[in-house]
Amino acid sequence: QVRLVESGGGLVQAGDSLRLSCAASGRTFSNYAMGWFRQAPGKEREFVATINWSGGSTYYADSVKGRFTISRDNAKKTVYLQMNSLQPEDTAVYYCAADSVGIVRTGTEGYDYWGQGTQVTVSS
Repeated sequence: QVRLVESGGGLVQAGDSLRLSCAASGRTFSNYAMGWFRQAPGKEREFVATINWSGGSTYYADSVKGRFTISRDNAKKTVYLQMNSLQPEDTAVYYCAADSVGIVRTGTEGYDYWGQGTQVTVSS
């Protein structure tokens, strides 16, 4: 069993930055691919970014490419999402997810574990 706990969300102004963290429990964190997703009110959960077990492969949604950076520290069992140049349309609850098979995925299917989410609100 893996438990994921997100932190770092908050209320910021357009153009500001935030760094989200996702702390994981479990001894096999370093084997997992990790992903960040977000869900805005009235919308479906959407892919944001994903990273493979070593951090050597990353993928991003087009909407965040060039502004967001996903990274991980396997020694700390933590994955991060650095978000720069935030815009009001980035407002959502952000979730991290773990894929025990280790495959980087851009869909929600296949991720075995999910955190509870952290709210990010960007004012204009």
